[in-house]
Amino acid sequence: MSTPAIGKKAPKVDLHLTGDRQANLADYRGKPLVLYFYPKASTPGCTQEGLDFTAAIAKFRRQSCVILGASRDSLKAQENFKAKQGFPFDLVADKDEALCTAFGVMKMKNMYGKQVRGIERSTFLIDADGVLRQAWRGVKVKDHVDEVLEAVKALNK
Repeated sequence: MSTPAIGKKAPKVDLHLTGDRQANLADYRGKPLVLYFYPKASTPGCTQEGLDFTAAIAKFRRQSCVILGASRDSLKAQENFKAKQGFPFDLVADKDEALCTAFGVMKMKNMYGKQVRGIERSTFLIDADGVLRQAWRGVKVKDHVDEVLEAVKALNK
């Protein structure tokens, strides 16, 4: 499957959400959606990124924006991560990597001198019509949420 291009419809992918709910990416049409991918639940960088989105949740909600976090972790790991950190948004348990593959975030990375396949920290902004408007790849956590919020505000103008 090819990675969605800016200005094209986001793929319709089934999602397994915290709360053991099923949804499809297309179900989020009608509001802007921030979909962010992180390598592993309950690790320092991923925790900080989630906390940064949590700290700004009221600002995103004022823009009618929905946030979803996604990783390859199990539903149980995602449930625990969400509960422990108090995230006010759903997390996606993408065990089969369907969502990761649809957005092209699986990459070979160096970890302690070894090549490993994992998620490249990435964020995607999808507009209310389901069109991909912006993509951030190789994200650095610091100040990232502020940049995403500014893009959401620009989208809503």
